[in-house]
Amino acid sequence: MIDIPEVIAHFTSITGFTIAMPLTIATYYQSFKARQEARNAREGRVHSHNCLEFVTAEGQVINLVPLESLHSLPRVGDVVFLPGEGLGRGAAVAPGAHRVESIEHVYTPLLHKKVRPRQARLTKAVAQVKSLHL
Repeated sequence: MIDIPEVIAHFTSITGFTIAMPLTIATYYQSFKARQEARNAREGRVHSHNCLEFVTAEGQVINLVPLESLHSLPRVGDVVFLPGEGLGRGAAVAPGAHRVESIEHVYTPLLHKKVRPRQARLTKAVAQVKSLHL
């Protein structure tokens, strides 16, 4: 003889597992992605992370230069020759000389266990430049 409460209990346990398992996996994945995005934002991981970014007054990025490839940062008033996007068709910024109008430094805190108190690192530098071409 079939016991109705036993069949219902069996059916609800299978149904509950079938619904709960994908929801649990999806929730874990979303929380993992949120933690990863928060860590990346906290550590300053953006496309220009650890770079010197040359921008125009309009906000157009001319070039990115990795900080580790520089022996020093440019100063206000320095003239730099930037390759831009080259001379090919569709290049928005042609190569040429630019004067550094201002420079900004972006620092982020180090959150590792073995660091000095209030220690920070240079994450990015932004140099606003003005073209010397007319």
